[in-house]
Amino acid sequence: MVDAHMKLYTKPGACSTADHIALHWAGAPFEVEVLGQADLKSPAFLAINPAGAVPVVVDGDFVLTQNAAILGYIHDTQPQAGLGGDGSARQRAEATRWLAFCNSDLHPAFVPLFAPGAFMRGGEHYAMVKDLARQRVRKHYETADRRLGETGDWLAGFRSFADPYLYVTMGWAKAMDIDLSDLTHLQAFHQRMSADPGVQAALKAEGLF
Repeated sequence: MVDAHMKLYTKPGACSTADHIALHWAGAPFEVEVLGQADLKSPAFLAINPAGAVPVVVDGDFVLTQNAAILGYIHDTQPQAGLGGDGSARQRAEATRWLAFCNSDLHPAFVPLFAPGAFMRGGEHYAMVKDLARQRVRKHYETADRRLGETGDWLAGFRSFADPYLYVTMGWAKAMDIDLSDLTHLQAFHQRMSADPGVQAALKAEGLF
């Protein structure tokens, strides 16, 4: 069981917000510390995570980084919430498949939008790089939209730890001017998530709601 000393370090609207939502869904007591960009490089935080990045979960003497690992840990320590399925290997694999989609396909596709300078010197081609990145991101959302059309409400066919991750990235898409308005299943998913009490609680705590 996750105890009351479990603590999440998050930054508003970052991928760590997905962990924040998942913790609310899991229903166990937890603490949260919301960090600004400058806080990530503070000596106090670097002592916890030398990479200077969120998310980080501290559970007693256990320090865990990496979003996919943390989301899996939340499920494994609170299995009754069903965020990794019903306990069967197939449902756990299905939830993990879509978590991997968000973590390994969709999230990295945003990197050229967030930091085009990591891929080329000089800014004369940034617009082209960003345009190509938007096209790539859009194709991943089309995949998610088709999947939601097949399964209904949730990526895995049941509410899982993949869903908060997908939801958080949709905020990035809006900020990066990626139009998803015609993806009707995805839009319905976003509306359902936005109305969820756990989602609202996480967003409010991070100053996003």
